Amino acid sequence: MAEKSEEIDYTLNNPDTLTKYKTASQISQKVLETVIGWCKEGEKILTICEKGDKLLEEEVGKVFKGKKIFKGVAHPTTVSPSSFVTPYTPLASDPADAATTLKSNEVIKIQLGAQIDGFGTIVCDTIVVGKAKDGEITGREADLLLATHYANELLLRLMVPPGLLAGGSEEEKKKAASEKPPTQSKITNLLEKVVKSYDCNLVESTTSWLFDRNEIEGKKKIVLAPSEGSKGEGVPEVGEVWGVEMGVSLGSGKVKTLENRPTLHRRTTITYTLKRPSSRQTLSEIVKKFGTFPFSLRQLEDERAAKVGVVECVRSNVLRQYEVIADKDGAPVSRLFTTIAITKHGLTRLSAPPTPDLAKWKSDKKIVDEEILKILEKPTARSTGSKSKNKKKKKKPAKKATEEEEEEDSSDEE
Repeated sequence: MAEKSEEIDYTLNNPDTLTKYKTASQISQKVLETVIGWCKEGEKILTICEKGDKLLEEEVGKVFKGKKIFKGVAHPTTVSPSSFVTPYTPLASDPADAATTLKSNEVIKIQLGAQIDGFGTIVCDTIVVGKAKDGEITGREADLLLATHYANELLLRLMVPPGLLAGGSEEEKKKAASEKPPTQSKITNLLEKVVKSYDCNLVESTTSWLFDRNEIEGKKKIVLAPSEGSKGEGVPEVGEVWGVEMGVSLGSGKVKTLENRPTLHRRTTITYTLKRPSSRQTLSEIVKKFGTFPFSLRQLEDERAAKVGVVECVRSNVLRQYEVIADKDGAPVSRLFTTIAITKHGLTRLSAPPTPDLAKWKSDKKIVDEEILKILEKPTARSTGSKSKNKKKKKKPAKKATEEEEEEDSSDEE
């Protein structure tokens, strides 16, 4: 039996792997859009998060029935208030945080994810409370959303391996493929030009990670506007899955750690003999339910016991604790998170924020840098000529974005 499991190909070369990623992404997308609809003025963040997790579990339970595979939540439902940078999910046992409600016109970030057989897809979108669907957005909020959208689109294009989508003669294709991918400092420099066009700043140390089976923080990473001591490593390649994050602030982009209780944790690969029975019991439940994916303490059977049980786990580095981080100036922050697969056809957006109606984001600012505009005109995927699928896409009442994005989405099904 052991030999047989070792022979399984978990890369994108195995069609089953992509099927599981796509199944997880469909769940993530569906739940995200539902949760967005719940985010109204006066609603409690805790209630939204609890309902989101319940829906995630219900949807995951509908797929791959009868098969002995690990499946569940890849990232708990989180709703981050205006200046919060990191995903936020309060606990019912912390009365002050549990009472936090959404405010009208507040910029909030919603993040969640599902996983099938360890193949996780995470997605995050930013909305303005009260204007999630059809409301016109103006002023600085519009500047922030536009800066984040275009910075994200640029980052995705910069992640396409050189020459992958090149046309022309074989010689021209070889020449394009021989080009070096942009350095991480170059990527940050280009993205800073985008966000500064809207008088915004990148959130420091915004990080995109290589994904793998049971792993959302792999060996490669892209770090934007790195703080002292942090740096990225590696470049995206064909056959990889990445979690791509974009963070933009109306303030300086510098961050600070808040005093709020950290409620998000994730199991590390470090082994340690825990001394307290409560710690061992908590860790056992975590391993069984979440594997190495992030979780909230409120998802454990006994929330109060979990708050005690994780202390030794964190101290011994068996669990990683995610601090609650916010903009240093208290300024509104926008975040997007997209899970992509890089195939021979280009980038496939497995799970991505809903395509915005850019016509309803009114700003007197725009991008004028020719280098940036040229990159944004490039597609992220090659058209596969699947006309019937293109027609189906066009019949959907989806909001219009750029022509390039429509072209990409049609090839995402491949």
